[in-house]
Amino acid sequence: MRGDSILRLHRRNFLTVGALGGLGLTLGDFLKLKARADLKNYEKIPATAESVIHIFLPGGIAHQETFDPKPYAPIEYRGELGSIDTRIEGEKFSETLPKTAQIADKLTIIRSMTHGEAAHERGTHNMFTGYRPSPALVYPSMGSIVSHEYGPRNNLPPYVCIPNMPTNFAGTGYLSSSFSPFSLGADPASASFRVQDLDLPAGVDEKKFNSRRTILEAVNDHFAQKEKADNLKAMDTFYDRAYSLISSKAAREAFDINAEPAAVRDEYGRNEAGQRMLMARRLVQAGVRFVTLSYGGWDMHTGIAGGMRNLMPAFDQAYSTLIRDLERTGLLNKTLVMVSSEFGRTPKINKDAGRDHWPKVFSVALAGGGVKRGAVFGASDATATEPERDPIGPEDLATTIYHALGIVADKELMAPGNRPIEIVDGGKVRKELLV
Repeated sequence: MRGDSILRLHRRNFLTVGALGGLGLTLGDFLKLKARADLKNYEKIPATAESVIHIFLPGGIAHQETFDPKPYAPIEYRGELGSIDTRIEGEKFSETLPKTAQIADKLTIIRSMTHGEAAHERGTHNMFTGYRPSPALVYPSMGSIVSHEYGPRNNLPPYVCIPNMPTNFAGTGYLSSSFSPFSLGADPASASFRVQDLDLPAGVDEKKFNSRRTILEAVNDHFAQKEKADNLKAMDTFYDRAYSLISSKAAREAFDINAEPAAVRDEYGRNEAGQRMLMARRLVQAGVRFVTLSYGGWDMHTGIAGGMRNLMPAFDQAYSTLIRDLERTGLLNKTLVMVSSEFGRTPKINKDAGRDHWPKVFSVALAGGGVKRGAVFGASDATATEPERDPIGPEDLATTIYHALGIVADKELMAPGNRPIEIVDGGKVRKELLV
């Protein structure tokens, strides 16, 4: 049997190492051949996106009061908010999204997201990793996977969180901590905004800075010869990237939101939503591969109509401006923008005029980076209770995002104990979402 024929056999088809003996190969031979074939296949995947902006709305935002209103449902289901026409013919959004409705022709709305986790932590894990939580293993976030697969570009961190990591599940999981996100540590909407750790300490000039780096490298060399541990390698990588940031004028300027024209900052909105999304645009424009930003708190068990009227205007202005800004700067075609939450809200308004947790069906918005424009994928039923057609789970969504980035989601990475773990297990590329 030829080597290329052998490579078509998946590792799970070999129940014992002895099964390879009949093929004239050792296990090591087989794995080497497979690794070479896998690498060749991975390199062939065309990427339609160079960067991702993940806008995470923590708490579980209501699909009924955003992208999937039910104007013809009974009042106890549809709620008190109305709906408006969009730039997608025949489709409506909630009245909370008037500006977003006008750029809907640049979006794909998924109305059939579904999973079974009604707890915040577990739902968040699903949406950040593409995996259900496991007591045996912590899985890496999409941002950390991208950092692992591609590394830095233009002396910038490959993965940045604005303003901080919104959840532990936005971290590295079983991967080395060197693939952790760089967090701004402060809100770009603040008048005193300054990114932590980007400037030299007081009294340290460039000459002293370079001298300290030389000393640190000597110390690291010494310890590297004594011990080979992940935490040492991760710390070494951390310092390398930190030095690149501090020593690169272009990298530091990417984080300087004050360099934006006042009119652009006003267009986004001088608030948390606006300035976080503007910062995300600056970072992907400069070369950051994956940006996660969070905004608001959407766990509205009481008074959902008032809560949405309070929080949504800033999001609506910022998000619609982000999409238009990416378009006019030529970045939209190569930047995939995703708006997600951990789950949706219950079909019925509860006794406190709110909605409770509901993972059976909810909405996600996608734009740019090879995603179709002006499309609605899937549908919930008449009361937004469950998917009516084309259900899509977190594993399919993550696999599709990776595909757009040129990453094969069933590639195996090594978890502790030398266990091969697929980036996403069981997901498939939903080509209906892509151009």
